[in-house]
Parts: sequence; C-alpha cells; structure tokens
Amino acid sequence: MVGQALTSVAIVGGGPGGLGTAIALSELPFLKVTLYEKNTEPREAGAGISLSTNAWRVLDLLGASDGVKGGSKSNTHQRNAYTGKVLNVTQHPENSAADSRGAIRARRTRLQSALLSRVPDGLIQFDKKVVSLENLSGQGVRLVFQDQTEAIADIVVGADGLHSVVRKVLLPDHKLHFTGNSAFRVLVPKSRLGHIPDITTTTSWWWGEAGHVYLSDVDDEEETKDPRFEITVRSYREPEIPGKTVFWGIPATNEKVGSRVEKFDQRIRDAVSAVAEGEWREFATFAGPRLDKITHWDKVALIGDASHPLSGAFGSGATFAMEDGWILARALEFTRFASHPARDALEIFEQIRAPYYAKMYEHLDEVRDKTQQLQSQEKDFDVFLQAKIDSFLYGDKDFIYQNDIKKVWDDYLVAEQTRL
Repeated sequence: MVGQALTSVAIVGGGPGGLGTAIALSELPFLKVTLYEKNTEPREAGAGISLSTNAWRVLDLLGASDGVKGGSKSNTHQRNAYTGKVLNVTQHPENSAADSRGAIRARRTRLQSALLSRVPDGLIQFDKKVVSLENLSGQGVRLVFQDQTEAIADIVVGADGLHSVVRKVLLPDHKLHFTGNSAFRVLVPKSRLGHIPDITTTTSWWWGEAGHVYLSDVDDEEETKDPRFEITVRSYREPEIPGKTVFWGIPATNEKVGSRVEKFDQRIRDAVSAVAEGEWREFATFAGPRLDKITHWDKVALIGDASHPLSGAFGSGATFAMEDGWILARALEFTRFASHPARDALEIFEQIRAPYYAKMYEHLDEVRDKTQQLQSQEKDFDVFLQAKIDSFLYGDKDFIYQNDIKKVWDDYLVAEQTRL
C-alpha cells in the first residue's frame, strides 16, 4: 500500500451517527476524513436518549462508553394515563448477564460529549451546511455548501438525519410526511417533582387515547448533585402546518402542553405543571417511504435516520447509526486489505445493514396490523389499552437491543471465508 493516495471521505452531519462514523473511519490510516456540520458549534437537540446492550457494545468499540452515564431503566411501568393503574411491569433482561451497565436513559448531551472527545482535532468543520451534491462520474462527489464553498470527496456518508439533504439529492422523489405526532420534551430537576407520588420512582409510560407521557431519570444520582428528570408528552393528533417540513426543538408554552394532558391522572398534570414557562420544546415527527437501497452512485452511503425514516420507532436510532458507521469502517478496511475498490465496501455495507432494517420494518408491519385489528374490533378502552401495551411490548426484539455489531462483522468474515 506504500505510495497509494489517501481516500477522502466526507461525512455530512455531526449527530451521534456522524461522530461515531468519524471516530471509526479516522482510525484507518488510508482515509482522509472530514465531517461537515451545519451548526456553528456542537449541538444536540432533545432531552434523553435510551442506551441498551447494543449501544454499550458499539460505544466500547468506539472507545466512548466511559463518558456516558444516566438513569437506570431496570424496571419500566406501563400505566393507564387516566387512572394511573399499572398494566405491566417490565424487568429489562439486559440488566443481567448481557451487560452489567444495563439499560439506561441518559442526557443526549452526554452521548454527544463522549463521542466528541474521541474525534481527532481538526476533523470537524462547523457552519458547513450542504445544499447539493454532484456525481463526478468516477471522480468522486462534489459537495456544495450554503456559504458557496465546495469540496470533493471520494466517498460521502449521509449522516444528516431524518430530513437528510444527501437523501433528497439522491432520491428527489422521496418525500417525508408529517405523522400527526408531536413530542413535547423537557429535563427538569428531579427535586421539583419529588412531592408527586409515583412520578420519579420508575421509568414509566402513561397511555391515553390521543397521546402518552413518558417519564424517566436521565442522570446517575451517585455522580450528579442535582439530577435531572425527563418528561415527554407525546400527542398523536397534532394539526399539520402547511409548508412546514422541519419543526424541531421550538419553544412550546405550558398552556399548549398542559392541554394535551388535561384529562390525564392528576399526578401527570401536576408533573407537567411543575415545568417552568419557556422550558418545553416541541418536536414534530415525520416519516417517509422505505428505501430500496442505502448506497448510491457506488460512493455514497446513507446511515442512521437518513437511511431508514422510521421516526424513532425503536428508541435506538443513535445506536443504529453508530453501528452503521462502524460496519462501514470495517468494510472499507476489508476491501483495502484485499485491494478491492471502495464501491465493494459500500456493497458489503449494503449487504449487512439493509436486511437489518428490513427486519425492523417487518416487525413494525406486524405491530401495525395488530393495532389496526384491535381498533376495528375492540371499543372498550381498558381492554384496547391492555392489548395496545401487549402489542407495544410484542415480539422478540433481542435482534435490536442485544445486537452485537462486532459479532455481526465476524460472522460476515466467516461466511466470506466459507464462500471462497
């Protein structure tokens, strides 16, 4: 390999997926990696993020796991939002033998900081919003930025999220649609909620007819003097705002959020009322058609939400994106060692990750069909709610939360050696 030119890689987007990809790719000496982030500084919108065994495994591989602490999700309660009745208690199996760190809910900023600490200095260029891409026919990809500058890369990684500009260029007919769901999120001092029974004692979901409330610790109380607690109010029947395609992290009034839970249990209303004016943020959720391919032009790979517009269906999107980036790095390393072109690495990436997402879609289809059947048959809310929770918890999802991405790669190598 002596004398071979470096392969240039442009990563678009500095969220967890982009940062994880930057870490994995920057460890390969034959690559020149640059991450382009549209914001002027590191920023992570949202509140909490769930991390399970699959997350710990990829974070360990990226060397970033030690920097992520959060609140335990060792048991999770499902409740009737109107009466508060407990309908299910789930003990997370991943809190046992699989990984002693268990399932946690952490501040998104903690994950962001842990990943940023592992990205080499100078690799990220901020205030670089990509507005278009051009396939240079065998000579890489030209990226054009909003500031009218340009860059050329041999490989482009679209890690720019659900509203991906990279995907829009590759698939101009792919359109997102508003799902009708909005989430109102906030992190508040746990002490502010301590007087309300059953609110801060466990992770919990309070299910209603037109929405639900999610409550969880996001801090490890042993290391945080003033731990924060997450409240997320999700509303299923929000009106669509014409012409608005991105509605993410904007302020929401207490009155607006409170109106979504006005019929809920008094404990929920009290918790929502404990939030100071100006703290709520609203996140409208969008989704889009499933992609037939997640690689294009033999030199562009879509990762994370850019590749599977699932709208947060499994609560593990950041982990999926980091797994994508790690597998892409392994594929590029493998093909370089075998003196194969980079397009073969993208084909390997497609071969490994596309079926994984297809399996998720299959699960979602089954849940959707069950829910629609319930809606058409069962009119009693209590019965429907119990069935909905059963459907929510339905199925073996170990392929997601117990996923061992290193084993996935090792299994691929074994299969290749067998084939050859």
